[in-house]
Amino acid sequence: MKLVKRLAKILIGGLIVLIGAVNLWGALTMGTLVPAANPELDPTANRVVMVFGATGSVGDALLKAALNASEVHTVHVVTRRTSPRIDAALDGDKLVLHMQSDFTDYSALAEVLPEVNTVLWGLGTTSIGMDPDTYTRIHVDFPVAFVSAWLEARTEAPMAFHYVTGIGTGEDESARWAQDKGRAERLVAEMAEGTGLRTFGHRSAYIRPTSEQASAAAYIAEWLLWPGDQVIRGTALGQAMLEISARTTELKNGTLIDNADAIAYAKAYQERHPDE
Repeated sequence: MKLVKRLAKILIGGLIVLIGAVNLWGALTMGTLVPAANPELDPTANRVVMVFGATGSVGDALLKAALNASEVHTVHVVTRRTSPRIDAALDGDKLVLHMQSDFTDYSALAEVLPEVNTVLWGLGTTSIGMDPDTYTRIHVDFPVAFVSAWLEARTEAPMAFHYVTGIGTGEDESARWAQDKGRAERLVAEMAEGTGLRTFGHRSAYIRPTSEQASAAAYIAEWLLWPGDQVIRGTALGQAMLEISARTTELKNGTLIDNADAIAYAKAYQERHPDE
């Protein structure tokens, strides 16, 4: 029994040190972007929003943020299946549902894409236990195919594509998932050059699910990681995306947004929309 208690103390102590180190690293390395104090805002930049991955924990939060945003008039959800939030929103006049089976073929959206201003891309899956080629298809082929179709339908600003790629993403990283997402960030940015589209890779850390989906453990993790800007609420991430979209001249195409950056832009959004 004494040995078990001793091992437990060692494990708890190690966990505390690890969390402290992660928070310190975040505080020292993240947050390079500072929102302009008096931004130039385009009131039409988020008029029509399209959300991908809305049935996942991240996408659900992005959808909630878009549905709650007063500056968003229409939300198009592209998905294979529905969710309680999607079903509830269908009773209103803001959400339009598009059932999609092939995420490399967007011909069914040809009449919709010319209207879309902002895309919140939360579609993705874990790399754990996933076939590498399937992972590449989901995280590279899917977004590249969409951006290609979107640019065929529209090239006039305001247009913004927000892709949740995650902390650790980068083509120079050792993990294949990180390389895939980094490549996708680069490819969509290259495609957007010379058009009215700006693309953003959101290299977020821990994204806390919505209150409807968050467990007690999620709130504990949020509390532990908050000091080092290692956590952002999913709805706040959605608000940060909308804020960046509205600031049409502030951030250039291809800008990478870390967790602290997103927190700063979410705060700016909340200051402009205190009732949301």
